[in-house]
Amino acid sequence: MKWRNSRQSENVEDRRGGGAVLPLGGIGTLVLAAAIYFLGGDPSVVLNQPTSGTSTTRTQNSGKPDEAKQFVSAVLGDTEDVWTDIFKRNGRRYKKPTLVLFSNKVSSACGIAGSATGPFYCPRDEKLYIDLSFFRELKNQLGAPGDFAQAYVIAHEVGHHVQNQMGTMEQVDSLQERAGEKNANALSVRLELQADFYAGVWAHYAEKRNILEAGDVEEALGAASAVGDDRLQNDAQGYVVPDSFTHGTSKQRMQWFELGYKTGDVTKGNTFKARLQ
Repeated sequence: MKWRNSRQSENVEDRRGGGAVLPLGGIGTLVLAAAIYFLGGDPSVVLNQPTSGTSTTRTQNSGKPDEAKQFVSAVLGDTEDVWTDIFKRNGRRYKKPTLVLFSNKVSSACGIAGSATGPFYCPRDEKLYIDLSFFRELKNQLGAPGDFAQAYVIAHEVGHHVQNQMGTMEQVDSLQERAGEKNANALSVRLELQADFYAGVWAHYAEKRNILEAGDVEEALGAASAVGDDRLQNDAQGYVVPDSFTHGTSKQRMQWFELGYKTGDVTKGNTFKARLQ
């Protein structure tokens, strides 16, 4: 990915090296969220629960731009440009999200989160949260190396922000409140697959802007495959439980990213009415 000459977003908040004071029950939240994540579940189920007490976070910035921060800032900046243009063409205004870099643990409007939860989006404060150690796990433990694999992760979380802007997340939350666990999980799968589709839409326009290199799309597909529910569950426990899927299978995640990449058409991404394979 040719990102070094790209515009860098100013909406990156660097909290690496900061610490969060855990509210009462915070440790239990982290442990439960971590368990859900490694079983291929959605840690936001835990993170979105209200926490008791208050928490404070110390924000720390070294003042020296580093390559990792420059990279995520460039990717975020490109997503901003792409989605601003798409929203404008559809008569809407895109509100840019903030990307928070943290290490070990972080406080968000959705609660306290630790590195084990992986990257996540909090609709309450419209921020993406990433501990960059996840990118090392993506490469070394999940077998999905490459800078565009990392870009896919960021673009997927931005996809959730797009859903939040469009009101999709609120609609799904409302439906899940009235659904049983199995149906709630199925709705979560469709929400996640749509975020994968939106990541693909961004990749479509990134290619048109000549920032993709040979092998980049394959890196993104490799990452999408690596974080499929079936693969994560099989690696963690040796078997899969389809009714507990919350993100979709490796095949589904790859298919929806690829559809977004090939079409670049947001109207093709209605995962809620599609027949999933």
